[in-house]
Amino acid sequence: MHMTLATLTTTEELAMSRMHNPAHPGEVLREFLPKDLPVGEAASRLGVSRQALSALLNGRAGVSAEMALRLEAALGTSAEMWVQMQANHDLWQARQLGRPKVRRIAA
Repeated sequence: MHMTLATLTTTEELAMSRMHNPAHPGEVLREFLPKDLPVGEAASRLGVSRQALSALLNGRAGVSAEMALRLEAALGTSAEMWVQMQANHDLWQARQLGRPKVRRIAA
């Protein structure tokens, strides 16, 4: 069975995010955009600046909830897919820094 991000369970997503460095959403977004579509035109269609889209595509910015909704409307994907992809990427990156020093809060 072919798995897509939309069909993964939470457990499967968690296992995937811990196994390797999940792709930055901008890297995945490049695969969704037509190769012959200039960044400026794609940005215009999304209603964002060229700089904002370029930063996302090059991994210098993350996917916000607002951008996820724009991608959902423009590409026919789900906003949840983009937000979860960003969260997986961010969590993996944070885990590479090690556990923060905290004191447990008893309930």
